[in-house]
Amino acid sequence: MEIDVFTLFPEAFAWFEGQRHVANALRLGHRLAYVNYRDHTPLSAGQVDDTPFGGGAGMVLRVDVVESALRARYGRDPTELRHERRVIALTPGGTMLDDALVDELAGERALTLLAGRYEGFDERIIEHFASDQVSIGRYVLAGGELPALVVCDAVLRKLPGALGHDESALEESFSAALGGAPEYPHYTRPAEWRGWEVPDVLVSGHHERIRQWRLEQSRARAGVAAGRAARDGEGARGGGAPGGGAGDDGPPQAPGGGAGGGETGSGTGPLP
Repeated sequence: MEIDVFTLFPEAFAWFEGQRHVANALRLGHRLAYVNYRDHTPLSAGQVDDTPFGGGAGMVLRVDVVESALRARYGRDPTELRHERRVIALTPGGTMLDDALVDELAGERALTLLAGRYEGFDERIIEHFASDQVSIGRYVLAGGELPALVVCDAVLRKLPGALGHDESALEESFSAALGGAPEYPHYTRPAEWRGWEVPDVLVSGHHERIRQWRLEQSRARAGVAAGRAARDGEGARGGGAPGGGAGDDGPPQAPGGGAGGGETGSGTGPLP
């Protein structure tokens, strides 16, 4: 697996490779690299963004800057690249990242992650360079670095040998082994604390009963989550969805600066 992250802040990933499962994956021959848009901009003074046509707040990451960075990395026209590898634009409006999508991405030979900033990408980047759009949630972040970290973390831990014990990734929240339900509760020593006791079945030594209990707890958690989602949906229809919004929370800034709250980071749908 080769993962390239295109970003304005490669230093934001420095700590990430120290995590055990990431270090294990890299030691096994997988690769994680970072490309700074600003290092390849064709514009003067390191400019990477500009004000939006039509007016409005925020700064937009320029298509010529992203093309220049992609060409420098891969040595070919970026419009051809998405036919050879998954090129994923991290946007709040893309298809939500879930366990099934992570499994799909973990099966790829190579991934390119485009982290936006400011008000987001010039739409032509998404239309002509990206094969997919991915979101980690229906909210807006200042940039795509955190979503890129989430995608990398979720994908790398799925690779054989990354977790040390491959079975660790088989039966966990939203996995096929649990029918897509949240994982069951876990307990460890001490068996009693302040009167709070571990369920008897977990210390019974009866493996089949333990397995059945865990499946029941997982299904129960799925039911609670479904009920909460249904209530939230009714509330949104009745009074408008809370939070979320487009990232227009700051006046335009000079090119190369950072407009706050850009629509950059948090959702994969194949593009036409």
